[in-house]
Order: sequence, then structure tokens, then C-alpha cells
Amino acid sequence: MNQADVWVEEGVEVAPPAWDKPGNRYGSVAGLDEDELASPDELERYALAAEWGPVLLLPKAKNGRYNPAWDWSVDVDYNAFASVDFDRTQPEFDRARYKADRLKEKLKDVLIMFAIVSERLPTAKYKVLKYVKQGLVEIEDIRNWDMQQLARLYLRARNLREEITRLREVSRRRQEQRLKATGWA
Repeated sequence: MNQADVWVEEGVEVAPPAWDKPGNRYGSVAGLDEDELASPDELERYALAAEWGPVLLLPKAKNGRYNPAWDWSVDVDYNAFASVDFDRTQPEFDRARYKADRLKEKLKDVLIMFAIVSERLPTAKYKVLKYVKQGLVEIEDIRNWDMQQLARLYLRARNLREEITRLREVSRRRQEQRLKATGWA
């Protein structure tokens, strides 16, 4: 303990009471007055500015979509929060894109299982998969169970990729049609 932290009462050294807190718990600097030191609030502001400054300097992403809530050249009735009708500003729900995103998650799972099963087999698996892809070998004709499962997973992954590509193309065509109908394309 410091000499300042020790009290002497009736000839016995005792610790100061808990409610008696020291004046400056952050310490001091020799040669500076207490008024010249930074306060804890000021130190916190400097620390937050150092941590979040680069994030706050990032530019705002430019969105190519038209948003009537922020286009001041159009005469639209605004409410107190500078927004317009929610349904009018939200894009239409795209079921094809939604389904493609869900299928993409399933494809990830299938590819993980494919990698796990593929590790168990020798390199001859690529010839068997090539024959399965060409239709020369049926999956039921494969005797090795691991190879049979690998072929099933391969065909499933291929079908999922084709379905995802088809759904994204449908979504893109619908979006183009909507843009042509509104006159933006």
C-alpha cells in the first residue's frame, strides 16, 4: 500500500473506508495540472473516433434504383419521416430468384457430401463419373456402394446447377420485362 492509502487510528494502521475514493483514479503526469489532463469522457471520444473513424469515412453506396422518397424533383406527398408509401417503394418479390437462392444452399450441401464421399475413392472415379454423365453407365449398374452414391450426388448437383441457371434466367427476363413496361429500359 502507498503511504497515502494508509490511515493511522489510535496507533494502528488501517485501510481507508470504501466510500473514501482517491481523487484521481487514472493517475497523473509530473509537471501537469489536473486541469490539463484529459477527462475520461474525452479519452473515450478519442478512442471511439480512432476505432470508428475509418468506418464513418466510407462512402455511401450508390443504388441505381429510383427512390421517390429522396428524389426532390418529383412532387410527392411526404409524411413526417420523409418517406412515401412502403409498398410502392419496395421491389416486387421475385419468386424465381428466391427459389434459386434456396436451391443454391442445397447445392452447397450436396457438394459438401460429394467431397466427403469422393475422398474415399481412388482416382478412377473420374472415368466412372464421365461415363455416367455421357449415359454409358447406369447408376444401378455400379457395384461399389461409395461410387454409386458419388454418381447419385454428381447427378443431383448437376441437376441443381441447371435448375438454378434456368431460374436465374427466368428472373432476369421478368425483370427486363418490368423495366420495359415502366419505360426505364
